[in-house]
Amino acid sequence: MRGSFIREPKRRRGVYLIPNLLTTGNLFSGLASILFVFSGNYQAAAIAIFVAIVFDTLDGTSARLMKSTSQFGLQYDSLGDLISFGVAPGLVIYAWALNTPTMLGAAVMFAFVACGALRLARYNVSATSNDNKAFTGLPIPGAAGVIASLVIFDHHVLALGDAVRPIFGLVLSLGLSFLMVSTIRYRSIKDLKFRESHHFNYLVYAILVLMAVLAYPQLMLLVLFGTYALSGVIDQGYQVLASACGRRKDSTGVNDSLKESKES
Repeated sequence: MRGSFIREPKRRRGVYLIPNLLTTGNLFSGLASILFVFSGNYQAAAIAIFVAIVFDTLDGTSARLMKSTSQFGLQYDSLGDLISFGVAPGLVIYAWALNTPTMLGAAVMFAFVACGALRLARYNVSATSNDNKAFTGLPIPGAAGVIASLVIFDHHVLALGDAVRPIFGLVLSLGLSFLMVSTIRYRSIKDLKFRESHHFNYLVYAILVLMAVLAYPQLMLLVLFGTYALSGVIDQGYQVLASACGRRKDSTGVNDSLKESKES
């Protein structure tokens, strides 16, 4: 019996160690991205951000599967996210598009990093009281993925000119900053509901998307992250239009009933 009491804490320490090691991989990838920016290799910096996204996905998934979530892991994950998805993409977009003689580019970079930090702080506050099936504001890995995929797309396909790149980077950075601190709802993977009768179709769709990403990663990564960044805006706009149309129908129905009562 004494041996069983000794082995159990060791097992629990091992369970908590795996998600934290994956979070460390996330942090390491973010620091590698920053070093690549200093050396002028923006494509490698963008790839390192994608590696950090993979680590960030794995550490959250492993913590849920192993039932080893903790406040320490939550705070450590947020600190790593701030480096990998806040500071690193901020430096990437600054060095790639916003490095102008004026301080405007530096101010926009600071706005992106600050909004990312606010987004993470708001998530940590609501994590204990919310089921997190939907995100309030664009998740910071999604914003970082848009910047990283755009840099790769520009390097291989688009090749924006020096005159257009600062304007494009300015608009993109401010737009992503606004989406991160907004109250727009973004769906989480945990919120997706799959019908049991369509599991085979979902598998086929996933394979097709994976094949498209592997065949055209420079384009498909930008499409995927850009679509997710716009999905919350589109969904919010659809809900506003639906509610407006519902009010108009209700008011029309009330007016028609009043007319019928007057005629009678």
